[in-house]
Amino acid sequence: MTTETPAPPATSELLATVGNKVRTMRKAKGMTLAQLSDITGLSQAIVSQIERGMANPSFTTLAQLAHGLDIPVGRFFIGQDESKSPVVRKSERRNLVNVTRESVGSAVHELLTPNRDGSIEAQWISTPPGHDTSATPFTHSGEEFCYIISGRKDVYLDGVCYSLEEGDSITYSSEIPHWYKNSYEEVCVAIWVNAPHAW
Repeated sequence: MTTETPAPPATSELLATVGNKVRTMRKAKGMTLAQLSDITGLSQAIVSQIERGMANPSFTTLAQLAHGLDIPVGRFFIGQDESKSPVVRKSERRNLVNVTRESVGSAVHELLTPNRDGSIEAQWISTPPGHDTSATPFTHSGEEFCYIISGRKDVYLDGVCYSLEEGDSITYSSEIPHWYKNSYEEVCVAIWVNAPHAW
């Protein structure tokens, strides 16, 4: 949690938007500041500062708030007036960089579903040679499915490596510690589905 330096205008606007969403969702659930504080383990003062857009929360803090509100953390960053169309055009895919914890490094994560409010979330993921998330294994609720469109990728489930090539697919519980690695010389393009998504 950092509050020492004034945030740039664009960041201030984002923090205000996130804060408004936290407050709106908390009130919609009939929760007091004290109740949300108890559930998340965050102090009432910090929750209040976030709601007023006066604090720049870390991803961990946002994840705690999302858990307390029983929502995917990415919902804090989605605009209020999203399109209601069930179609997502290639040119209109939402880039999930800094929205999902698994979107790290130079990998490209684009949302294929219209929003992140449904019970499933599909992503178009492109990982360059050398991409490696073994330093930060992921564990969360739900189930995942991956289909390799082109290239190759290694998917590790609790340390066991599954090497996937074009046309291969894999399904696994997200509660198993998992990470990914592209040890090959070409970009890997895949479709990844989470159900229900937890980010």
